[in-house]
Amino acid sequence: MIKHLVILLAAFILISIPVLANTLTDIEVTNGIENKVVQEYQEDITGNGKKDQIVIKGVPYDETSLFLKEITLQVKTDENQSFSIPLEGGYDPTADFIDLNHDGVKDVFISIPTGGSGGIYNYYLYTFKNNREINLTVPKPLVIQGHFLDNYKATISIPVIQGSYTIDLKDRKKEYDRLGLYNNGKLNEPTELMVDPYSYMKPQKFGNKGDGLKAIQSISGAYHADRIGQVESDWYYKDGQWNLMGASFIPVK
Repeated sequence: MIKHLVILLAAFILISIPVLANTLTDIEVTNGIENKVVQEYQEDITGNGKKDQIVIKGVPYDETSLFLKEITLQVKTDENQSFSIPLEGGYDPTADFIDLNHDGVKDVFISIPTGGSGGIYNYYLYTFKNNREINLTVPKPLVIQGHFLDNYKATISIPVIQGSYTIDLKDRKKEYDRLGLYNNGKLNEPTELMVDPYSYMKPQKFGNKGDGLKAIQSISGAYHADRIGQVESDWYYKDGQWNLMGASFIPVK
């Protein structure tokens, strides 16, 4: 009798394991604090004319935090192909769908604010044409050099376009003197400007050539809120790479 009970109990456990596993999986996926759906889209990103499912999920830092310490892009195509791509943490990720590599199929362009006074974003670009995941990446930030000069001035150069700019900052004299940056118009020590990665990047039209990207890098002086200006750059994807169409420095008015 005991032998039969043991056999029945073992059979019951074996039958229950898959059900229990499925239940735990559902809890892991749907539990808000563990992995919540932040954005959900229906777009044709494979090129077969049918809608695919694109979901951005995130794991909050804690139950009350808006910051997502983990973010994942999940794609399920119309042909039941699945992709899961880990992204860096941040706030309120969003996706745009636009053909940036000019192959006739919409790509997935993702923006993630990182928070903080710098207003910096992380950007990602993927194509899933023909059910294949390819990371197209986004253009790397421009190398920008900048530092303060004597007499409350600063200089900014963009080597890739051989551009150089001098900015008059005399209207900030009182603040810079208070901070000890200057003494009677003389720099107390060599001081570089603060050059950020991208604080803005959005698709834009290049006439008949199609879509590209406009990017902005902010430049600050003594601290992030001491905004001096920004460098705007235009980018176009061709021959498997991003090509710089132009760049310029725009001072704060």
